[in-house]
Amino acid sequence: MDNQFFKNIEKKTGVNMKDILELANSLQHANFKDEKTVRHVIQRIAQIANRKVPKELEDQIVKTIIQNGKQLDFSTIANMLNNKK
Repeated sequence: MDNQFFKNIEKKTGVNMKDILELANSLQHANFKDEKTVRHVIQRIAQIANRKVPKELEDQIVKTIIQNGKQLDFSTIANMLNNKK
């Protein structure tokens, strides 16, 4: 992809694209039925996005992904973060 494309995303979001790409690579072979793995991914995404994820919300995300068979992708997690009560 175009380097300028990544620079524009970094400028707009404040998120380092290197971190995002490393996270994306780590997700390729992750076991999303494993609670420890899912929690680690959620915590890493929160760290990259510079957002706190309350324990209750983390528990909800983990339960949704593991028990309900939801796909773990940025969209799923972003929706849960945006819909927190």
